[in-house]
Amino acid sequence: MKKVLTTPIKDEDLLSLRVGDVVYLTGTLVTCRDVAHRRLIELGRELPVDLKGLAIFHAGPIVVEKDQGRFEMISIGPTTSMRMEKFEKEFIEHTGVKLIVGKGGMGKNTEEGCRLHKAVHAVFPGGCAVLAATSVEEIEDAQWRDLGMPETLWVSRVKEFGPLIISIDTEGNNLFEENKKIFNQRKLPVIEEINQQIKFIK
Repeated sequence: MKKVLTTPIKDEDLLSLRVGDVVYLTGTLVTCRDVAHRRLIELGRELPVDLKGLAIFHAGPIVVEKDQGRFEMISIGPTTSMRMEKFEKEFIEHTGVKLIVGKGGMGKNTEEGCRLHKAVHAVFPGGCAVLAATSVEEIEDAQWRDLGMPETLWVSRVKEFGPLIISIDTEGNNLFEENKKIFNQRKLPVIEEINQQIKFIK
């Protein structure tokens, strides 16, 4: 059965999730990336959007402004989450955000933030930005537009946005780090076999 998280997300909605699980999101999704993180953590500026119980997306969307201040989401693909790694623990603590979505893994800072404050990080598949936009029912708000289109806080209402693969769960388990250990174990005998076959090369 499809697992759908609906905002506002509560701690108990996340506790049973484990790395590798696939979920979808219905409700409020806010794009929030580099500069917004720096403004909050380094500059001490309050976010103009209350993220408590909500989801953020490390993304730089393409948006078209329609008449009467309305917007249309054309494309919304993930950007590399690791760029926000040094901010994410404090960001989670300060905002109460529950779901962080992006591209690629994150590190120990985010692991600790997710464990202490019961949040999760999830990966959205790359190359699906136009498809992702079809899950956006409406852009309800746009804040910090002075930052330009990619960095604006686009507040969207989404329906079954995903698939989202849980990469850090509420216990701080990290899918990418676990996979690295497995791959490193598997590669050693392969490397040894290759070395045996090419040892004649001086």
